[in-house]
This record gives sequence, structure tokens and C-alpha cells, in this order.
Amino acid sequence: MKIAVLKETAANEQRVAATPETVKKLLGLGAAVAIESGAGAGARIRDEDYVAAGATIGARADVIGGAHMVLGVQGPAPDDLPGIAAGTIVSAILSPFNDRAKIDAYAAAGLIGYAMEFMPRTTRAQSMDVLSSQSNLAGYKAVIDGAEAYGRAFPMMMTAAGTISAARLFVMGVGVAGLQAIATARRLGALVSATDVRSATREQIESLGAKAIFVEKVAGIEGEGAGGYATEMSDEYKAAQAELVSSHIAKQDLVITTALIPGRPAPRLITDAQLASMRPGSVVVDLAVDSGGNVEGAVAGQIAERHGVKIIGHSNPASRMAPDASALYSRNLFNMINAFWDKEAKAAVWPADDDIVKGIKLTEGGKIVHERLAG
Repeated sequence: MKIAVLKETAANEQRVAATPETVKKLLGLGAAVAIESGAGAGARIRDEDYVAAGATIGARADVIGGAHMVLGVQGPAPDDLPGIAAGTIVSAILSPFNDRAKIDAYAAAGLIGYAMEFMPRTTRAQSMDVLSSQSNLAGYKAVIDGAEAYGRAFPMMMTAAGTISAARLFVMGVGVAGLQAIATARRLGALVSATDVRSATREQIESLGAKAIFVEKVAGIEGEGAGGYATEMSDEYKAAQAELVSSHIAKQDLVITTALIPGRPAPRLITDAQLASMRPGSVVVDLAVDSGGNVEGAVAGQIAERHGVKIIGHSNPASRMAPDASALYSRNLFNMINAFWDKEAKAAVWPADDDIVKGIKLTEGGKIVHERLAG
């Protein structure tokens, strides 16, 4: 089985889908691995490092030629896959809700598209979950970016010249990214609070030493939606949450928002009026900016400013830590391939009725086959 790893062409994408570590592991299974020249540059991996690990290096068309599986971070367009054969698996973050035309083109080209972000959130698939591995780093990076823009100390400092108060940081949305943001901010010494529409997250917030800010006595979302994500809130809950957040946010120095709803624009959590209530010099980091943003006035790829409040909207935050992000992402891919590896055939075998395969497969045989994309 030949596995091809491509150089990313999307803007602001520095990650790579294989590292020398995972190349060695794939070769150990019995696969052949071909890497496009320069694929690892953004993650500080040289072509020579891949060669030392046992991979071959070549131009894009040569790498793709004869490949049974193509690995990427962000799914390449079919017309950017020279010489690819029908039936080849393309495994990457495919973003079908934001780029349906690309998925239709995969089907038309006879490609089998595996969307890594559709990985089921089950115990068996946990080591393959790219959303969790990348969100973990994004949550960490959000705090570091916020701290830099804030320009003041995070912990309380008692000195002979007087006391510096601890920074107050509020996390909105307590998924993987939010939990890492809480943990990182706590380690830096901030006074941390957090909120989420899922009541089950209260215990997680408090276990990290943060204060849980929740709407009380209003029916919201007691459980979780598919895959552990939040679903749409009731109008009554939205109103109660807005009132609670407005009173709390005015006292904060930094706010980090992480809320996403799969297949829909990011929910609006902070309005312009709420920004105006914050002290000048405060900072908001919007991790959902690439999906429309949680914060009014956030601009993807920029640091905006409203009412003296900085709104950080860095695109693709995980890519801004490309070496570590690539290491985790490539292990997710290897773990998936390894789970379906047939030692005798020296190839991965993908049973059509397997929960993981059904969860990630978008196209096959010239058709869209995933139920979430049907019609």
C-alpha cells in the first residue's frame, strides 16, 4: 500500500500530515510512504528528515502516482491532485459544510473522501480524533496570545512596592479548547471563570479550579448533542444567559470564546454593547472566528479593536503551533490506519459497516454516501 503525503496549499496552513515518527510507524506496518518535497517545511521538518526515516521524496504528481491513500491536513481540491486514480482515498479535514463543491468534485472524480473531523467521538476512536488534538493546542495558544496582547501580569504579585492584582479571565464554551484554556490560564496565575450551555461541564470547570458561571432555574441544555457538542438553546435560555454574561463580562480582563455548532455558523456570544462594557485594554480571543465568530466585530486573520478592547481573530490557531500540531495530527492519522491494517495483505482494509468508516466516509463510487450530506 502506497501512502502519499502532500504539501499543504491552503493559506495560513503550516501543518503536515506525517512526521518522521509516523513515517517509521507506517513503514513498520509494511506500507510505502512518499512525501511531496517541502511538505514539512512549515512544521520545521526537512526533506532529509523524511528520507532518514525511510520515506521517498518527490514532486506532487510523482508522489500521488500509484498512491492508494493520500493524506493531508486540509483537503486538496481534486484539480490539485495530478494523476490521482479513481478509488483513491483522500483523508484530511474536508470541511464539507463550508465547501460542498469540493466534496461534489471528489464524488465526480471517483475519489473516496475521509473527513477526519467527522471521526466519531467514541472510546475506540479517541486516539484518532483530530478535532480534540488540534483544539487542545488551540485552547493553549489562545491564552498565550491573549496574555501577550493584554500586556500585564497574570498572577497576583505582592512586592515591597505594592500588590499587583491577578488578571480575570473568562472562558465561554467548555469543550476541549475551553478546558485547556482554563488549565493554561490557571497555571499562569489568572482568576478564571467559565460557562457553557451544557450543565454537565460544571464539574469539569470546577475540577480545574475555575469558577462556574451558569444560568440557574432556566431550562437550557441538560444533555449534549451529537458527538458531545452543544445544540441550539431555547429563547428563554438565550435571554437569561445574555443577562448573566453581560454582568460578568464587564468585570473581566480577558475573555476566550470557543463555541462551535457543527454544520452551522458559530453562535454569537458577545455583542458590541458587551464589548463596550469592558475596561479599555481588555482582550477577547475568538477561537471560532473562522466559522463566523462568537464575537461581534471579530475579523478572521486580524486583531480588531472596539471601544478600546482588542479582539484577536487569528485564523487556524493550531497551525500557529505547527510542529506540535503536526505531531498530534499525524498520530491521529496513523492510529486510524493502524486500526484497519491487515498484516497479511500489508494494506488497510476498510469494512463498509464499521462505525468509524461510516462516520468519516463522505464519497465513494461516484456518489455522496454520508447521511449528513445526503440531498
